[in-house]
Amino acid sequence: MAEKKATKATTTKVAEKKETVKKAAPKAAKKSALVIDATNAGYKAGDVYNALAAAGKALTVAEIAKAAKISNEEVILGAGWLLKEGKIKDAEGKIVLA
Repeated sequence: MAEKKATKATTTKVAEKKETVKKAAPKAAKKSALVIDATNAGYKAGDVYNALAAAGKALTVAEIAKAAKISNEEVILGAGWLLKEGKIKDAEGKIVLA
């Protein structure tokens, strides 16, 4: 069998090929699981209470979440705790200290 000799044209074509780069898809924000237990609910209640006390006025759930740097679900968890204790009340669709 005869061996094929590599030619300059063959090696040039290989060098000219561009590598395809896979672009990473944007990572979806990972949602952390909301732990529902007495300890976590108490901490979230404290976060909600402190945010309302600092604001000094009625806030929506989204406003409390932004001020306390917690999720809307965590605000609702904490608000439930505070409602049960009578610490907060509803004021025209917003939450205010009682």
